[in-house]
Amino acid sequence: MADSKVALVTGAGRGIGAAIARELHGRGTRVALLDRDDASGFAAELDASGETAFAVTADVRAPEELRSAVHEIAERWHSPDILVNNAARTAQKSVWDIECDEWDAVLETNLRSVFAAIRLCAPAMRERGWGRIVNLASLAGQQGGLVAGAHYASSKAGILVLTKIFARELAPYDVTVNAVAPGPVRTPVMDDMDAGELRRAMSAIPVGRFGRPEEVAAIVGHLCGDEAGFITGSTVDINGGVFMR
Repeated sequence: MADSKVALVTGAGRGIGAAIARELHGRGTRVALLDRDDASGFAAELDASGETAFAVTADVRAPEELRSAVHEIAERWHSPDILVNNAARTAQKSVWDIECDEWDAVLETNLRSVFAAIRLCAPAMRERGWGRIVNLASLAGQQGGLVAGAHYASSKAGILVLTKIFARELAPYDVTVNAVAPGPVRTPVMDDMDAGELRRAMSAIPVGRFGRPEEVAAIVGHLCGDEAGFITGSTVDINGGVFMR
């Protein structure tokens, strides 16, 4: 595994992030699982030896913690070849009830962290002449997430634009930057939602069910491979037909 690629996945402790980490690890990639909570148990599940998977505890809202995490990964293996920006905060709230502090906190987690992580990881990718960056956006960032909250939707819309900006900057160096925009996916976030609300949401999905984290992870895995080198600046939709274009 000494010559295998190194991936950093943020928000890797559960849900879609955990599924992505598992997918990349299954493809032979060494994976650093970054989460603000301790993800060492999951890392040990992937590889108890720690040779191909380990956990890094950091809050993506804190630039210095992100910097320290990337340095720790570089010291252990080398700076990431693959970056998956998945960490996000969701807050269900009316646009009229969002306080400015909460707005800032959501955008720090969901959007500023993407900007910061790419600027930390991309220079080494550029120097090596190879890299893959995938940013997790959302259907809410395309249609306006009334349920997820205006701050969440705005942050995810910002990711779509930031993806294109970095894609243009890095394209000459075989570093691709893409976004994946899931629609309703069954994750632990839904556990606290009203059952009736979930049924109504599912009835609006043309395929008749919620997505699975593994389905999102499979798309991310493809975008992180050599075979996806001609895809950059794109947004890949995975929403069961809720939004077609």
